[in-house]
Amino acid sequence: MASIFETVPGAPADIIFALTAAYKADTDPKKVNLGVGAYRTEEGKPWVLPVVKKADHIMVDDENLDHEYLPILGLEGFRKASAKLILGADSKAIAEGRVGAAQCISGTGAVFTGAQFLSRHYPIKGAACYISNPTWANHRAIFEGVGIPVHEYPYWNPETKGLDLTGMLATMESAPSGSIFLIHPCAHNPTGVDPTPDQWKQIADVMERKGHFTFFDTAYQGFASGSLDKDAYSIRYFVERGFEMFIAQSFSKNFGLYSERAGNLTVVARTPEIKDHIESQIAKAQRAVISNPPAYGSRVVSLVLNDEKLYKEWEENLSTMANRIIAMRQALFEELTKLGTPGTWNHIVDQIGMFSFTGLKKNQVQVLKEKYHVYLTDNGRISMAGLNTKNVKYFAAAVDDVVRNV
Repeated sequence: MASIFETVPGAPADIIFALTAAYKADTDPKKVNLGVGAYRTEEGKPWVLPVVKKADHIMVDDENLDHEYLPILGLEGFRKASAKLILGADSKAIAEGRVGAAQCISGTGAVFTGAQFLSRHYPIKGAACYISNPTWANHRAIFEGVGIPVHEYPYWNPETKGLDLTGMLATMESAPSGSIFLIHPCAHNPTGVDPTPDQWKQIADVMERKGHFTFFDTAYQGFASGSLDKDAYSIRYFVERGFEMFIAQSFSKNFGLYSERAGNLTVVARTPEIKDHIESQIAKAQRAVISNPPAYGSRVVSLVLNDEKLYKEWEENLSTMANRIIAMRQALFEELTKLGTPGTWNHIVDQIGMFSFTGLKKNQVQVLKEKYHVYLTDNGRISMAGLNTKNVKYFAAAVDDVVRNV
């Protein structure tokens, strides 16, 4: 008997996870994984943050903790602390009761939750979501998946290896008023290129004039520069300007809770009443998708964010991660400079966060994989966390070879 699903086509494998699988299957001792966006130590190992270990022990010893369902919108202490973290303890919007939040399945779930809400309740029917070119692949998949058309705005300038502000602003100007713009507030993925404060002002000016809706996706607060406040600058600036917005937050990177899926959607509304209505609709939708979110990751984050001593230790852990990545940027830049590798490489140190957009071409990346067993995405993006003092010279020499000869 034929299957009722006989005509279902196979879907392509996810690029990042397929890259990791290829790396794991490679038996070459010199292999290097620069694909996955996860922090690694100098020894190339995953790192459980010391403050997370402390939180684990505290929770294990807490006889009042149980495994009952969380509320549909999640752990209240987590939600409030997440909003305070991104908006600031002195946020006027929080003081005015205009800020809501929903615990989600990490940053991916937060983007989905916001996109799903907009697909059902955004007043401008047929409004498109504009995403940066390039961006995280899931952005397009999520918005198209909920039926919102997706367009792109220029972001990366391959000539300067920096921000294409002119192209970005031109697209914002030409887009129909009231369009949705998904924006990376810091540590842009995949380019590592962020606007300056003056450029953020120009972006906000156009967004305000055109009445566009701002949807921030922040996965690297504190992880990018090592400063939680600095990495939240753009979001807080937009809030001060009076924008309504959604903010998707992930705690995968800055807490190292990759598999625990701890995320939050912060909502900044015009009034407390509108905030309540939005939260109620998100709760209704979330009930039908996940019923209620998982407890472990949110409890870890809530415990740390709401304890002054643990919070301070977390900031120290963040500095450890951010500083190691900054050091690897400098080391790679210095090695390429020593080798006299053709081209300019200052963008390696100018960029920020987990990733660097190297400017390497697809055919050069292919040689890096096949000849040198270095794994990175075809667009030339590398995870700086995959570099360490033991492999940075090897990688630089490999890059020098493909730039000269491929």
